[in-house]
Amino acid sequence: MAEIQQKKGLEDIIAGESAISFIDGREGKLIYRGYDIHDLVQGSFEEVAYLLINGELPTQDQLNEFVAQIRAESSLPREIIAQMMNLPAESNGMEALRGIVSSLSFYDPDKNDNGPEANYRKAIRLIAKTPLVVALYHRIRSGGDIYMPKPNLSIAANFLWMLFGTTASDEHVRMFDVALILHADHEFNASTFTARVIAATLSDMYSAVVGAIGALKGPLHGGANERVIRMLLEIGDEDKAESWIREALASKKKIMGFGHRVYKTEDPRATHLRRMSEQLGEETEQPKWFRMSRTIEQIVQQEKGLYPNVDFYSASTYYMMGIPIELFTPVFAMSRMVGWTAHVIEQQSDNRLIRPASEYTGRTGEKYTPISER
Repeated sequence: MAEIQQKKGLEDIIAGESAISFIDGREGKLIYRGYDIHDLVQGSFEEVAYLLINGELPTQDQLNEFVAQIRAESSLPREIIAQMMNLPAESNGMEALRGIVSSLSFYDPDKNDNGPEANYRKAIRLIAKTPLVVALYHRIRSGGDIYMPKPNLSIAANFLWMLFGTTASDEHVRMFDVALILHADHEFNASTFTARVIAATLSDMYSAVVGAIGALKGPLHGGANERVIRMLLEIGDEDKAESWIREALASKKKIMGFGHRVYKTEDPRATHLRRMSEQLGEETEQPKWFRMSRTIEQIVQQEKGLYPNVDFYSASTYYMMGIPIELFTPVFAMSRMVGWTAHVIEQQSDNRLIRPASEYTGRTGEKYTPISER
């Protein structure tokens, strides 16, 4: 019998095949369907969503139809809005998203159909509705007016409109659009693999993405960017950044936003987010957040040889755009919904139950004794 390879955390273990995205960790490349992420950021999030779901970049007519399909699904049942209004005050954004997306399945006419056409329609609905859930959750929780999406705006522009109640500048929309592109997919990360494991049981797409949301909620996955901004807020002043980070390293404190299981060089997504953080710092007259981040980056790289990942500069970028901290991870989910649904479709198109082996480390040879003798 061949020896089964075992690595803690499945590091470097190939768990399946996919044509959706690919990471070259040594070269620092992220590829969506054959296209380098550095090229795809020239387009729109909707184009990239089409690419990930359908496998090819769209023509203008195909993109127009895809956008029309998303806009047609950009509403929520009144029962869902009522549910959101009655969420406990202590609920957070990811808890709300997890519960509301689960409830959305009740109102999906294709909920009991895992066929390719039905899965495509469910993917469209989830891509369309997740930004509404995230934005409306914040508006309801903060006691502000509710703003529904406008029919002529992109996903990025509509989200910022629904969140703030004002029309964002073209520059801010473009930055947020790029951020959504960068977060859309990332191979077999924890949440995507969770979605595929659930989909492989032939459960439905909603169950798969709810599981993915639960995985993304963790601070070692999507929740890391929130931890990064809270670190920056704790430091408070750029003059304190160097001493703070050196003390943290000396005490072996984990610095969130650095290192990656796959990348051995810079995360290509961080390249774009660093630039956006610097630009927003100048625009908003809050350059200290970028400067603090840059100081921390340089010291961690010198002392630990670690590069920033996608979470590090997305934290200051979102913060300076005015996005509430507790929405950082839900915004990540809003983008990654594209990748999750694409992976569910791919998994169920050629399915095999995902059932890895484990290495047993427990006791053997134990003998049962009746409870009266124990």
